[in-house]
Amino acid sequence: MENQDRIKKYLALEGKVSISIIESTNLVEEARKIHDLTPTTTAALGRLITATALMGVELKNEQDSISVQIKGDGPIGSMVAVADRFPRVRAYMQNPHIELPLNEKGKIDVGGAVGKAGYLNIIKDIGLKEPYIGIVPLISGEIAEDFARYFVESEQKPTAIALGVLVDKNGVSRAGGYILSLMPDASDDIVTKIEENIKKIPSISKILAKIAKLDEIAKIITGDDNIELLEENIYPKYECNCSKEKFERGLISLGKTELEDILKEEKDTEILCHFCNKKYIFDKKTIKELVDNMDK
Repeated sequence: MENQDRIKKYLALEGKVSISIIESTNLVEEARKIHDLTPTTTAALGRLITATALMGVELKNEQDSISVQIKGDGPIGSMVAVADRFPRVRAYMQNPHIELPLNEKGKIDVGGAVGKAGYLNIIKDIGLKEPYIGIVPLISGEIAEDFARYFVESEQKPTAIALGVLVDKNGVSRAGGYILSLMPDASDDIVTKIEENIKKIPSISKILAKIAKLDEIAKIITGDDNIELLEENIYPKYECNCSKEKFERGLISLGKTELEDILKEEKDTEILCHFCNKKYIFDKKTIKELVDNMDK
């Protein structure tokens, strides 16, 4: 296994198929530690983080971002992941300590944890007056299938996506996935070849458990030994962009009346960042200064 997480992009089948593959083991393990996740919630949030990172690298500009929310009727509640183009990813979930028995196939029950009734909501902020918003109902709560539906319905892009998170007693042993898209001029023969190959190959989790190199995984997924490497120096990481200044601006946005009510409280104001669990303390003196500055 490559020690550092990375994303690689390829073309296959005479340039008619594009595929991006990610090694996200460290990324998901960092999320597991930060949010004290169980095996079930590690698998669920890990899949979301992996997919969001793969989508983040498709953003064009440094200030662009993508936010992905999955809200089902399962016990884990809502999950959110955010990424930029580098991609720096951060995420959180509503109920991180949920743990379910294995499903009937003996696998982690991500679908049961997420639930089938709900939605996948994707917001792309790409510098336009209004962000792009795409929303689709959940299919299974297994996450990869739900993303595939999004690509077909919201972006009209025939896409295959697979996400895998392997968890053992020490944490995340391997995580990764891929997004495969057909070019507009892909022939019916190419489409059929890809569909048949994906049906016969093992699941992405089984591939990750046995195959270390992303190049080899790309060849297995596409069925093409002559893939063309497009880009490889992409290193995703878990990184929160929170700061005391940002939360201070958030307090100011509450308005003078709300801040004056906060001043009446006996304790200092503590704000917790949901993405990284870092705590920011605002003492009464600081809050009063914010109120006083509103009068100037």
